[in-house]
Amino acid sequence: MKKSRKFAETVFWNSLKSHFMKQNRINPWSWIPSLYFAEGLPYVAVVSISVIMYKNMGMSNTYIALYTSWLYLPWVIKPFWSPFVDLLKAKRWWIVAMELLIGAGLAGIAFCIPTHGYIQTTLAFFWLLAFSSATHDIAADGFYMLALNQNEQSFYVGIRSTFYRIANITGQGALIYFAGMLERKTGNIPYAWSLTFFVIAGLFLAFSVYHKFGLPHLSTDKLNSNIAVKSIFKEFGLTFKTFFTKKHAVTAIIFMLTYRFSEAQLLKLIQPFLLDSHEKGGLGLATEQAGIIYGVVGVIGLTFGGILGGILGAKGGLKKWLWPMMLSMLLTSVTFVYLACFLPTNKYVIHFCVLLEQFGYGFGFTAYMLFLMYYSEGKHQTAHYAICTGFMALGMMLPGMMAGWIQEQLGYLRFFVYVMLCSIVPVIAACLIKIDPEDKQ
Repeated sequence: MKKSRKFAETVFWNSLKSHFMKQNRINPWSWIPSLYFAEGLPYVAVVSISVIMYKNMGMSNTYIALYTSWLYLPWVIKPFWSPFVDLLKAKRWWIVAMELLIGAGLAGIAFCIPTHGYIQTTLAFFWLLAFSSATHDIAADGFYMLALNQNEQSFYVGIRSTFYRIANITGQGALIYFAGMLERKTGNIPYAWSLTFFVIAGLFLAFSVYHKFGLPHLSTDKLNSNIAVKSIFKEFGLTFKTFFTKKHAVTAIIFMLTYRFSEAQLLKLIQPFLLDSHEKGGLGLATEQAGIIYGVVGVIGLTFGGILGGILGAKGGLKKWLWPMMLSMLLTSVTFVYLACFLPTNKYVIHFCVLLEQFGYGFGFTAYMLFLMYYSEGKHQTAHYAICTGFMALGMMLPGMMAGWIQEQLGYLRFFVYVMLCSIVPVIAACLIKIDPEDKQ
């Protein structure tokens, strides 16, 4: 009797221990914040921090916009290799490996900044960083969907978005402020940026170690040895065929490529405009000030605009809110026409203008994301959405490449007026698309 009772107690406590170990191992709060912070930071480093670094090291706006726009390419072509992330290794493996590779890329940038041929070498490491980051995105998003059921995915989507935005604030705000402070105290710009990138590299080494031991081991996150490479290519081809043969595919793709036509050009020159002297038509701010204004005030505006857009979009649907959201994004860019015209020195005026423009951008961007989800509906929804995000990145890359050259030909004031005139392009595209009136996306 005693043996039976002891055996029952042992089974009970072992079951309880196993239950809690399992809960701790897969507790989403233990890995979602760090995973999506790690997803957002390298993207910010590639498309935003690089702009200010090259600007402060003397590169012209023409080359800054051209080179940093090319760095969008890995996110453009990401859908082409995403199936092989599933085929070759488990997503958990990809996450840890890519975080190590991201750290290596950041360390490479840090090593090369003080060298004579820093432009070519740092750009090469930025390419490594961009491809590693895009692959990390694929693995992280796939792991998120495997680790959580549908209800949990809906519950934690706000958490992942929040920590992605915190990464934006850290990258565009805190790290740029840190680099600016080092520039001012040491008077050595290459040293300041080299040390900043070493800090980020160390952070990713810590992420890779943490996720090596902290990410849950999922039974569903494993290779499917029954899937042949031939069938992968067949399914891959079918996915693209069904995407491009959807109803109104041509007008939808035009809309995806042009919705951000104005904003893509504006975003490449906001930070150089904040940093350039009054003689060059800029606001003449210090790097620390630019970090606070664009990386903190701007991100706050972007976040609240996105939150409001999400609430209204959920209630009224894409059909109702497409035009108000799009016009909000386009028209608020007039704030930079005002800044370039009057060159105010009052920091609160500058803060308000950046806050307003980024709020409009965040609010208007919601309609774009709703359209991508609307167009992706159907059998291959996840794959089609990945293709849509590729067109989104292409729509940022192509206009941004020429933005620096156009600005240097026109000057800041006329460039911002030109950006406002470019708003007619997405307006025309919006007139062409067809949306089901019953859609509630």
